[in-house]
Amino acid sequence: MPQTTLGGTVRCKGISLHSGHEVSVEFRPAAEDSGIVFHIHSEDGVHLLSPRPEAVSTTELATTVTDGKVSVSTIEHVLAALNGLAVDNVEVHVFGGEAPILDGSAMVVVDALLSVGLRSQSAPRRVARLTREFSLEKDGRSIVARPFDGFRVDYTIRFPNPVIGEQHFALTITPETFEKEVAPARTFGFLKEVEYLHSRGLARGGSLENVVVVGDDGVLNKEGLRFPDEFVRHKMLDFIGDIAMLGRPLLGDFTVSCSGHGHNNAFLRELVRGEGLLEYVER
Repeated sequence: MPQTTLGGTVRCKGISLHSGHEVSVEFRPAAEDSGIVFHIHSEDGVHLLSPRPEAVSTTELATTVTDGKVSVSTIEHVLAALNGLAVDNVEVHVFGGEAPILDGSAMVVVDALLSVGLRSQSAPRRVARLTREFSLEKDGRSIVARPFDGFRVDYTIRFPNPVIGEQHFALTITPETFEKEVAPARTFGFLKEVEYLHSRGLARGGSLENVVVVGDDGVLNKEGLRFPDEFVRHKMLDFIGDIAMLGRPLLGDFTVSCSGHGHNNAFLRELVRGEGLLEYVER
């Protein structure tokens, strides 16, 4: 299977989740074997940062990465779109210190990427593959990974809120299934949490335009849900994005329960540190 890049350059503009300012992200084609590289534009120039588990500096509300000098946050939906569509090589230029939240899903990014098309390259695709079962369980969260010649996720969430309760969704991720079944699922939050965050000056860009807000009696968004189980599908979307922090495609069968950005990153760090857990092959 050959590596892929984009057929052209495309930009997405919108509001940032944290600051509420207008920001943008631009995707540009990249050479073979270059991988996904973030170009973080700041006052003192452009900083290059490649995804790796150790680059994650915080996972509160969203995933933030840093090179020790500058940081960029809310990148998990961008990475999910690139990982889900199997884009190997791309320059991701971030203007404003944060990727735009857009509609709270990965669909706007997916549509933008597909609008310029994906281009096959000459070099074979290089992937990481699990050699044996590996798991990480802590504080009621768990990820169990098993060898599998593909990328499959079986996800379960449990919330005491009656609107969500327990939801389960399983899917073998391909560009086609990701675009249709996962990318449209939006981030969500609870009304009391949103009010608290706003009172602290956090999540200033969060609104009913980009977050599914859950109250005690139902969803506050007038349009309702895009899927009956949109909540668990979005958690799967986040997982796909967080796993992309490995820096290359990861093959495996993942059973995930009640995980989040922090646990996902802890899992990746342990996986990389584990002796002989991964083999790197052409596929």
